[in-house]
Amino acid sequence: MTWDVILLLFFAGLSAGFIDAIAGGGGLISVPALFWAGLPPQMALGTNKMQATWGTLMAVRKYARAGFVSWPQVRLAVLVTFIFACLGTWTVTQVSNEVLKKIVPWMLLGIAIYVLLSPGLGKTHARARLSLTSFALLCGGVIGFYDGFFGPGTGTFWALACISLLGLELTRATAFTKVVNLASNIASLIVFVAYGRINYPIAAAMIAGQLIGGRLGASMAIRHGAPFIRIIFIGVVFAMVIKLLFDQFVSRG
Repeated sequence: MTWDVILLLFFAGLSAGFIDAIAGGGGLISVPALFWAGLPPQMALGTNKMQATWGTLMAVRKYARAGFVSWPQVRLAVLVTFIFACLGTWTVTQVSNEVLKKIVPWMLLGIAIYVLLSPGLGKTHARARLSLTSFALLCGGVIGFYDGFFGPGTGTFWALACISLLGLELTRATAFTKVVNLASNIASLIVFVAYGRINYPIAAAMIAGQLIGGRLGASMAIRHGAPFIRIIFIGVVFAMVIKLLFDQFVSRG
């Protein structure tokens, strides 16, 4: 691998970590970068989980130190997410994920429009619609499996679930999202390591960028709060939708 490729992967990791810490969607940057570097699909997904785990860990540390993480609130969701992400990742090593590639862009587009048309969403705490146990079992199971199996938009799905079902303010929803994302990343990583789907030299280059990007992104989100997160959130979701639909229709053509 040449030094110019390593440098580009470093900056891809930094950019992905920054975006991920604020609104999710860092895979929109990191996964194409890994394909560009010549990795086959499963190796790219495994290497992406390796580098993303470190950026998410940095973001979790930052949010926790700022007091935005309630560990009693998140612990059951972490456990359920971990279990189902393992199952999802094991499944993706066995089968194709082409069906999800066609469905996900439209799901994300619906979420983006909903957030765009709801300017008050996540600005303040609201009434919870589910108990913590029900929320952990439902969202940890569904979103955890999805993250292990495919992944794009996971942070978006978690953040919206935290706001609409738990009634969390957007900054705390983002912090909750980072913790459960860390659980699913670690779970997936364990499976990918067991199946030998990690390119460690490439992962190392991107991890260096992720550590910087995750710290910077979390700091910006904490400093500027919900309005800043909302802007980045909507921008990332629309960019992800465009990217996924473009890939879908270009590959079909």
